[in-house]
Amino acid sequence: MSPENAPITISIERTVDPARIAEATAWMQTGINLATSYPGFLGSGWVRAGTNSTTWHMLYRFADDAALLHWEQSPERAWWLQSGSGFVHDQRTERRTGIEGWFDEPTEITVEHAGLVSPVPAAPPRWKQAVTIWLGFFPLNLLFTLLVTLLVPGWDALPIVVRVLLTTLCLTPVMTYVLLPGVTRMLRRWLTPTP
Repeated sequence: MSPENAPITISIERTVDPARIAEATAWMQTGINLATSYPGFLGSGWVRAGTNSTTWHMLYRFADDAALLHWEQSPERAWWLQSGSGFVHDQRTERRTGIEGWFDEPTEITVEHAGLVSPVPAAPPRWKQAVTIWLGFFPLNLLFTLLVTLLVPGWDALPIVVRVLLTTLCLTPVMTYVLLPGVTRMLRRWLTPTP
């Protein structure tokens, strides 16, 4: 899938006037409701950094560049942004595509902070991602299989579907939260070499 056909997630950090919290809350929800009606809209949400914080974070996602551009250039969005200009100010915007979650850097990211745009390195090629996942998954799966075969009587007698289900239920969180972050840190220079 080419970057222009990949889903795009927009992350916006905004500062909100503390005296106008109720108005800002309604404004945020109005923006989500407007975006929902656009083709290619995949979802949205927003959170405040804390109870007394003036920093709010908003995320929205579109199916591809064309769908996002249609929303960003729409008169509804222009009206919505203008209606909040007295009490909400954008601080930082990130546009992300790729497989965030497995690797730190997405395929493409543009960061705007106080009007300045800075590029961030691209994600590694898919073959390097596949090798990295395999390097974590193979030893983990082998160790798990050996241990469970030795420690759980009757493991081999279970139907294959049950064994695979239990194995993936146990190993997926370990891979996601422990092994892959560690392997990607160890292989960082190989995954994303500096030019």
